[in-house]
Amino acid sequence: MCTNYDWINHAIGKIEADYQRSADTHLIKLDLPCITGIDVYLKDESTHPTGSLKHRLARSLFLYAICNGWVGPKTTIIESSSGSTAVSEAYFARLLGLPFIAVMPKSTARRKIEQIEFYGGKAHLVDRSDQIYAESHRLAQEYNGHYMDQFTYAERATDWRGNNNIANSIFSQMTLENHPIPTWIVMSPGTGGTSATIGRFIRFQKHETRLCVVDPDNSVFYDFYNTRDTKLTGELGSRIEGIGRPRVEPSFIPGVVDEMRKVPDIASVATAHWLEKILGRKVGASTGTNVYGVLQLACEMKQRGETGSIVTLLCDSGERYLETYYNPEWVAENIGDLQPYLAKLATFEATGSLE
Repeated sequence: MCTNYDWINHAIGKIEADYQRSADTHLIKLDLPCITGIDVYLKDESTHPTGSLKHRLARSLFLYAICNGWVGPKTTIIESSSGSTAVSEAYFARLLGLPFIAVMPKSTARRKIEQIEFYGGKAHLVDRSDQIYAESHRLAQEYNGHYMDQFTYAERATDWRGNNNIANSIFSQMTLENHPIPTWIVMSPGTGGTSATIGRFIRFQKHETRLCVVDPDNSVFYDFYNTRDTKLTGELGSRIEGIGRPRVEPSFIPGVVDEMRKVPDIASVATAHWLEKILGRKVGASTGTNVYGVLQLACEMKQRGETGSIVTLLCDSGERYLETYYNPEWVAENIGDLQPYLAKLATFEATGSLE
């Protein structure tokens, strides 16, 4: 007879074996001659089995929930998500033979919904992004399941002291570079869990690296950082999938952030298009948000005569967004004219300035 401990041991063993089969993600150095002495790196999270940074989070959330006794051999898993976390959680739910339901806004890229279904999960769509929380709670009660709640548990499910987390990986991969301790790490917040992990790790390891968090339009994180008002809410959802929230999420920890910047959605999408020329492949718009913040910091460092390194994340592949960020009609209708920012990026390539 299989006891609950037998199942827990079996489930954790499966997740750990899956991790052991996975290699670390690459750290890509960008070739940007216009900012000589300032090295820029992308941690390519698109190479995870489920194609995004959220693969790390999903693994941590499952381990956390199993070890807390919240998930058992017949538990239906519910998650609220704009897409990538749900894809990754569907993967781990299938690994453990558990039913999975993702609650997502109807605006979520169709490719992500198809990936969730590929892993055996179901997509439960709502009209607006601010409806995902209550609907997830309702479904968890209806199915007697477990609401994974990435927005609450992301910052605590990952061991921020080290243990192969993303910050640990970045600093290990930087050891042989010209500037091995980054001047800046740049991250955009979805749950806020990754910025919390990186910021805590920097402090715990006593590094001089600073953490800059870049926020898209229609997100309250930037205003919360400046006001500390936890009741802030927005009327619209973010147009940059995976980042930006209409409410202050519990996993966003402002005290570990050294600086926050607002990046317009037009700049994010334009930078994603610009990066395709640099990398030879498409990236998601959240990567564009990250990189535009990196370029701003690099320009300022150059102006002050500083050298150093800046690291950010390539969050996911642009192949998921062929119908949106890489569709000219959709971009014109939902984002706007990219040309002014593409011109800024051309100026940057020529001069090392975004002015």
